[in-house]
Amino acid sequence: MTDAGSRTTHHEIDDIFTRRWSPRAFDGSAVAESELLRLFEAARWAPSAFNAQPWRFLYAVRDGADWTRFLDLLIPFNRSWAESAGALIIILSDTQMRNPDGTPKSTSHSHSFDAGAAWGMLAMQATLSGLYTHGMTGVDFDKVRTELSVPEDFRIEAAIAVGRIGDASTLPEGLREREQPSDRKPVADFAFAGGFPAA
Repeated sequence: MTDAGSRTTHHEIDDIFTRRWSPRAFDGSAVAESELLRLFEAARWAPSAFNAQPWRFLYAVRDGADWTRFLDLLIPFNRSWAESAGALIIILSDTQMRNPDGTPKSTSHSHSFDAGAAWGMLAMQATLSGLYTHGMTGVDFDKVRTELSVPEDFRIEAAIAVGRIGDASTLPEGLREREQPSDRKPVADFAFAGGFPAA
């Protein structure tokens, strides 16, 4: 058993997994591009089908030229708290398996799965680096596609806020009491030996 604050595991794992959580309160400080590049380096080593590496990350750093433009891609609820983050990332996945020259060869079955693996690696490196991440799908996906010139054969997966943890009292009312690590379902609820359980 491991314990990281209010989180207790049912099986022994490294506490890096329980230390990672998704706050909404950030301290408003910028995340340096070099810090982001470290996160992308971790994502680079994620596994993917046929080593296709379908993930793409589009990003803006706080106070940079693209910051407001990226904030405007979020739904108002998410913008209300993400504006105190230090960086915003949009994660995409290439829906196509490609020839060496970049032309499409066939549709990828696992592009989203593989991009999710890269996001997980990024989130864990953030935790190791003293940063926090919060993934979100409360995004104007059509606006992302046009504003960031995303090609049609790339799926827009999610947005990620990155930053240093801040004071929960800075959050809009209604979010403050929710600002704590959440628990998880027990393993027995999602891992089944031999096949899917009967209803």
